[in-house]
Amino acid sequence: MDLTVLAAGLGLGLSLIIAIGAQNVFVLRQGIRREHVLAVVAICTASDAVLIAAGVGGMGAAIQAVPWLVEVARWAGAVFVAGYGVLAARRAIRGTDEGLVVDAAGDGTPAPAVGPRASVTTTAPRTRTALLPVVLTCVALTWLNPHVYLDTVVLLGSIGATYGDDRWTFALGAALGSLAWFAALGYGARLLGGVLASPRAWRVLDGVICVIMLAIAVSLVLA
Repeated sequence: MDLTVLAAGLGLGLSLIIAIGAQNVFVLRQGIRREHVLAVVAICTASDAVLIAAGVGGMGAAIQAVPWLVEVARWAGAVFVAGYGVLAARRAIRGTDEGLVVDAAGDGTPAPAVGPRASVTTTAPRTRTALLPVVLTCVALTWLNPHVYLDTVVLLGSIGATYGDDRWTFALGAALGSLAWFAALGYGARLLGGVLASPRAWRVLDGVICVIMLAIAVSLVLA
């Protein structure tokens, strides 16, 4: 295995993934909530690995030959991301009485109150979202994003093909970059849990998410 080629794939993969996008915002939010993080990271990483492998295997040329596939993904992605942004706006406007109380186990479940003031609760534990809606949202934000195909299948695939027999080493490096980024984003986000312990902080976060998602939807429409 040529480590230089591996490093090239890793570096290019990271440079394309590390950007403010709908997928990254979703991973960040799930990481802050400490909710189904492993499943979200696994879906994002596996999806990138499949698409990178497809690109290196030659599918990039097929996608370029059928541009309407990217157009379908672009419009479907714009509608879905806009809908997600509207839901975030609704959460930001209506608010919630659910904050994030971090326990010693680090899973986001409420820690038991102790001490003389155990009967006083300032922040209610949040309601945990079921796994299926989280998985479906993650899959949609990943596979309905046309930039995913352009970055992984077309760009990484085209560059990887130039490495000849080492193209799969390049693909492995790019996939490792995806794994490193999503794991860092998902599990590193929990460091913000203390900052977002209050309902007001979550309203601000949802407001920011709304703006980002709507901006992404507009950019997809105007692309």
